[in-house]
Amino acid sequence: MHLLRHAAILFSLFLSLPVTVSLAQSKLTYPPARRGDQIDDYHGVKVADPYRWLEDTDSAETHAWVEAENKLTFSYLDQIPYRQSIHNRLTKLWNYERFTTPEQEGGRYFFEHNDGLQNQNVLLVAESLTAEPRLLLDPNLLSADGTIAVSDTAISDDGKLMAYSLAASGSDWNEWHVRNVDTGKDLPDLVKWVKFAGASWSKDNKGFYYSRYDEPTGATMRDTNYFQKLYYHRLGTPQSEDKLIYERPDNKEMMFGGSVTDDGHYLLIIVSQGTSPNTRVYYKDLTQPDSQVVKLLDDFDARYDFIDNDGPVFWIQTDLDATRGRLLAIDTRHPERANWKTLVPQSTDKLEFASVVNNSFLLGYLKDARTVIRVHDLNGAFLRDVDLPGIGTVGGISGKRKDKEAFFTFTSFISPSTVYRYDPVAAKSTIFRQPKVDFDASRYETKQVFYNSKDGTRLPMFLTYKKGIKLDGENPTMLYAYGGFDISLTPAFSVPNIVWLEMGGIYAQPNLRGGGEYGEEWHQAGTKLKKQNVFDDFIAAAEWLIANKYTSTPKLAVRGRSNGGLLIGACLTQRPDLFGVTLPEVGVMDMLRFHKFTIGWAWTSDYGSSDDPAEFKAIYAYSPLQNLKPGTKYPPTLIATSDHDDRVVPGHSFKFAATMQADQAGPAPVLIRIETKAGHGAGKSITKLIDETADTWAFVAYNLDMKVTLQ
Repeated sequence: MHLLRHAAILFSLFLSLPVTVSLAQSKLTYPPARRGDQIDDYHGVKVADPYRWLEDTDSAETHAWVEAENKLTFSYLDQIPYRQSIHNRLTKLWNYERFTTPEQEGGRYFFEHNDGLQNQNVLLVAESLTAEPRLLLDPNLLSADGTIAVSDTAISDDGKLMAYSLAASGSDWNEWHVRNVDTGKDLPDLVKWVKFAGASWSKDNKGFYYSRYDEPTGATMRDTNYFQKLYYHRLGTPQSEDKLIYERPDNKEMMFGGSVTDDGHYLLIIVSQGTSPNTRVYYKDLTQPDSQVVKLLDDFDARYDFIDNDGPVFWIQTDLDATRGRLLAIDTRHPERANWKTLVPQSTDKLEFASVVNNSFLLGYLKDARTVIRVHDLNGAFLRDVDLPGIGTVGGISGKRKDKEAFFTFTSFISPSTVYRYDPVAAKSTIFRQPKVDFDASRYETKQVFYNSKDGTRLPMFLTYKKGIKLDGENPTMLYAYGGFDISLTPAFSVPNIVWLEMGGIYAQPNLRGGGEYGEEWHQAGTKLKKQNVFDDFIAAAEWLIANKYTSTPKLAVRGRSNGGLLIGACLTQRPDLFGVTLPEVGVMDMLRFHKFTIGWAWTSDYGSSDDPAEFKAIYAYSPLQNLKPGTKYPPTLIATSDHDDRVVPGHSFKFAATMQADQAGPAPVLIRIETKAGHGAGKSITKLIDETADTWAFVAYNLDMKVTLQ
């Protein structure tokens, strides 16, 4: 009982601290954070971890610290005079109608819709392209605050059933339900403990394949996730009776994506391990009862994506011996590598995605981080390009081999996602749904520049700004990047970024090594022992912007999320003199312990692990938490995390904030904004997104001394 009493006293002390702050005061008084005596030994190197207790997000002491930090942060933000006008503009601009790409099953068209300020998209169904759509599912009715989101859907072949997964408060954990499309009513089926997996219906429409973990026995938001298993759920039966299709008790890290081929002949099992882009391809013959799983591609030596099949011939997209990607045909009757056929060889551009529509390949390439689409016949011969509206990004193409139409979205930095219908026979694209936004795009422009990193590597960077800006070093600039996990940063419309442009800012987005913009070689150049390249690339982008008079240090803000939060944390510790404001959000800040929580172990394919002596040395040299130094003058910093982030657990940001506040020698604020009932970012309600962005932009504008006037 004395421990509980001690925690209660601590909690009351935190809440009684003075939290009213003056923006003009020289230095903030931060909530006290107890320093523990935890010291770890990494291969003979002693590393202190005094705020280890903040990893326990459920403790009363941590709750008290969170309450006190949020009170300080919001007391600071409340005093910024134009915060409300930013909030108002975000609300007005976000209030526009949005659609997703339609999916056609059983003659019906399924898509998502948002009338503007709905916290979550609703799901609609239409009996034909010209028919009036009707409401199928409104997740906004599932919670009062809009924090329950639909994560994924799977429609049965006959278009009569929809499996859909729900996530609460931004968690990665999903629960799957089944809805009758005709009646709009749910069946009693419930599938739980699903994470990082979709669903795929059997062709008899009597059930679906999915992957799940065992029910957690500890802290569901922190404990590691291992031993994913592939199951089949038959409608009308309890989950406890689901049939186990495949597992690998010999390898706890394997993850399985099961999908039924369009012809119904095979169950494809794409096997991944961690976040490595490399995959294995297994299959099961569904025409033979109790057939065995066949390991078609089991070397884990490259990325293999199943595209479609022509009977026993599988069409595979791979980067094997082609770091920018190529298209293969593999005859499963003669699967030896000597018999593989290259249909479309590697291009100078990165092959990003592939689809088969109307018996043609639609191949999406990244050309310097922007999309081009090329059409090839089934023998691989080039036919034509698909005309696109400009420099931008195409979302994945919706359509099947037998279809006489396809749909895709196109977006750019200054144009919202527009849905296009592509007619492969006429080779023409027409607008299917186009949003109307309260924004004059004609006043702004995007250009792509190239700059050199520290080691001479040439990198692209997109710049978007109001036409006619002066290159006098006085432009407030937001530099945003990611640089990891083979993820490509391409042009995309963002309401927060549009408001930033309207505030007079430049938006800069470089494509760093570690991403996927130029293929696997580019990705590998920013991983493990080469991770410092990513930070060098980002710092070089900042220096280029300053040298070319786009901005200057007092006017430069830098922002990144998740792996991008790590990026900002590493760069602000390496070059605290270079930035005017830093925004590390939901970041991986303790690189020595990231693999000990939830799915963190999976990131060792990119980061390496502190368990390995050589990798520890590289990680320890840049890990944001361990490279904060007492007595350093850090720039104004707003750290962001969420209490339900079960991907990058909030303890990363908690420990980083406590340490940085203790080490800050200058007057600049170091604050942390801790969102409640939210996760890593997916499924976040519009209300929370507006609040979060208004707070962030207000903090940036105040600390960059911007003159904010919004319509």
